[in-house]
Amino acid sequence: MPFIKANNGPEAGRKYDLNGPEAVMGRHPDCQIMVDVGAVSRQHAKITAGGGDFFLEDLNSRNGTLLNGKLINDRQKLRDGDLLQICDVAFSYHDDRKPPRPILAPGGAHEGSGTSTVLIDDMAEESGSTIMSKVDVSSDSTGRLQMAASPEVKLNAILEISRNLGKALALDEVLPQLLNGLFKIFVQADRGFIVMRTEEGRLAPLWTKVRRKDSDDTIRISRTIVERVMETKEAILSADAAADSRFEMSQSIADFRIRSMMCAPLLDSDRKSIGVLQIDTLDQRKRFQPEDLEVLASVAVQAGTAIDNARLHDASLRQQAVERDLEVAREVQRGFLPKNPAEVTGYSFFNYYEPANHVGGDYFDYIFLPDGRIAVIVADVVGHGIAAALLMAKLSAEARFSLAVEPDPARAVTRLNTAMSQLQVDRFVTMIMGVLNPQTNEVTIVNAGHMAPILRHGNGTVDEPGEELAGLPLGITDDFEYEQHQITLEPGELLTMYTDGINECSNNQGEMYGIESIRQRVQESTGGTPQKMGESIVADVRRFMGATQQDDDMCLVCFGRVE
Repeated sequence: MPFIKANNGPEAGRKYDLNGPEAVMGRHPDCQIMVDVGAVSRQHAKITAGGGDFFLEDLNSRNGTLLNGKLINDRQKLRDGDLLQICDVAFSYHDDRKPPRPILAPGGAHEGSGTSTVLIDDMAEESGSTIMSKVDVSSDSTGRLQMAASPEVKLNAILEISRNLGKALALDEVLPQLLNGLFKIFVQADRGFIVMRTEEGRLAPLWTKVRRKDSDDTIRISRTIVERVMETKEAILSADAAADSRFEMSQSIADFRIRSMMCAPLLDSDRKSIGVLQIDTLDQRKRFQPEDLEVLASVAVQAGTAIDNARLHDASLRQQAVERDLEVAREVQRGFLPKNPAEVTGYSFFNYYEPANHVGGDYFDYIFLPDGRIAVIVADVVGHGIAAALLMAKLSAEARFSLAVEPDPARAVTRLNTAMSQLQVDRFVTMIMGVLNPQTNEVTIVNAGHMAPILRHGNGTVDEPGEELAGLPLGITDDFEYEQHQITLEPGELLTMYTDGINECSNNQGEMYGIESIRQRVQESTGGTPQKMGESIVADVRRFMGATQQDDDMCLVCFGRVE
């Protein structure tokens, strides 16, 4: 039957059979697996059964749950030998129905063993932390029996490590190769492990190797030693950790069965400590020597570089995945927007849309209504990027629904505002809408905190209709009543609607393009079509910006009555 075993803590050594659909772990007395430690949440994590397997899930705990040294954010399948950690209390998962784990695993050990690894807070007198488990050991000895690899074996092993580290592109390749090579160099080593700082800032044992395949101990790593080596960036050799004055503040160092140990810092390309590499022996007759430390320090320098490169490689792969996802998101967002300008008898349309990033928060649409009218919308979600794009998608759906159930433009926008306000997100939307009736040539304008449209008359003059009736942006308050303004388009008259990514774009001197520049381009387009006028505005904006990078989404819609 599958079970978990407490490796340390108040119930160290206790087995918990997993014979139910779920087992909640936490500080509350009703938990199936009670962990009575102050930093543990009342209901911290749970193990659930499903399909013959067991899964670990964090229950939104204050300090998180680790699986094999890594913080989990979702439901994770458990495998035989996995190490579960809640604060400083570690459990190992055992399932005799499954085949044994591979010879090396993150935070694990040799095939067939129950070895697990836990980082112990051993500064109890200074920090008030509690040592959850201790192991009594014998005192130091003066035995001097040496066991060491020959110089030829050491050289070959170092060369092999160098070649392997040079080729490795992932941490799962770097770390086991490193420990395998060190065990060839230091034949007296009983244990080796690599502790690294995770992305969340925690120290965690990421890979462990033991010499004895039948070992079933819990490897307790001293946080005192790890932090000291990372802080000083100095490799250390200790003939007997229990007698080493450098760690005299550590309450539990004497409880680690370490007769000789070496620990070297792992540094990234910026010479910052990212972890440690440590090997030790439990036999008092097999101590390491100063020349051994030099070898380990040399390997650690290469390993730090290789680990840093592997992390950069992993980050690059993740970035590529994000880029692919964003490109898909861009295509999805494009699907919300009209593919072509609207086609209405007696009218001509032009539109331009360019997000600052892969996806944007600007929005435009042509919504054909059942009575033959067409609503032309231009909107701008505050900010840009993924969050703005998601809100834009919601706006698109809600705008269509509001116009479908409410024929009056002002009341439709009022209804839309209520829907957007009820989302209770810390963003708002400015919007301008013109509902065109091709039969009467009337345009009903409703303004929700947006720049007023620019109307160009046939004689070349311009004005901004409905500017005085502009209401609040959408999403600020759900009880605002919007007003509307009506105009009639004469032959040759054009309306221009835009977002602030156009008028607020800057050149390399920090100057803004400005609304007045848009007015001027509109005014100079006398006798032109909406397409010619729109293209003229876009070209002028791009000329003004020069090589300056676009920093906000841009949207422009022009439409007018054909002469």
